[in-house]
Amino acid sequence: MVPRKRKLMVAGAGIAAAFALQACAPAGADYGNATEPAADTVLASPGATADPAATSDPNAQVDPDATAPPGSDEAPELTAAQTTDKLTGTAVKRMGQVIENEDGFVLYRFDGDKNNPAKSTCVDDCAKVWPPALTSNGKPALKGVDAKLVGTVTRADGSKQLTVKGWPLYRYIGDTKPGAWKGQNVGGKWFVIKPDGAKNLTCLPAISKPVAPPKDDSADNSGSDTGAGSDYSY
Repeated sequence: MVPRKRKLMVAGAGIAAAFALQACAPAGADYGNATEPAADTVLASPGATADPAATSDPNAQVDPDATAPPGSDEAPELTAAQTTDKLTGTAVKRMGQVIENEDGFVLYRFDGDKNNPAKSTCVDDCAKVWPPALTSNGKPALKGVDAKLVGTVTRADGSKQLTVKGWPLYRYIGDTKPGAWKGQNVGGKWFVIKPDGAKNLTCLPAISKPVAPPKDDSADNSGSDTGAGSDYSY
């Protein structure tokens, strides 16, 4: 027979865990999957677990040979609005450690990419939904991010994308305001990135679909479709 005291301890642990999940993403929170109530999406989906081996590789190093010098002749010319000029390591409510750009938007890493050597695979429509953190000089202002972990990788179009510990950085167009992190666990492949390059798995909503890419200028209806539930696989 299980002692009454032990039963109470087990029950208390279960209640504490439940409260922890609610604190992670309480009902109505602006955190992610807009197609489902927040209270129903805080549990991790199968295949997306807080495995320490999946968050960061202590042996992975930024390979200096994996990136070309920023500003090569082949790279497209970038406007100020297209570049990421600052990386800030900070903390946001319910998620904890994140990296934000100069406008306060949370940045992400993609499991389809590689970090050793660095490789960016999100192109075309994917890059419209997940704009890469591009750079002209490879020298963003840094606060709370170790300069030794910051580098660049050459994308397919010749542009330079900022990396942290080799992982290419992206923003998510589904995040409509600074500090939001609706891109967490989208497709089971996109995760908030921490200042050390690891995935932040503090709060892991159920796997959700990405928003649709912005419509072409030639389309009858202009503007971006940021409604959740698209059929895109990235």
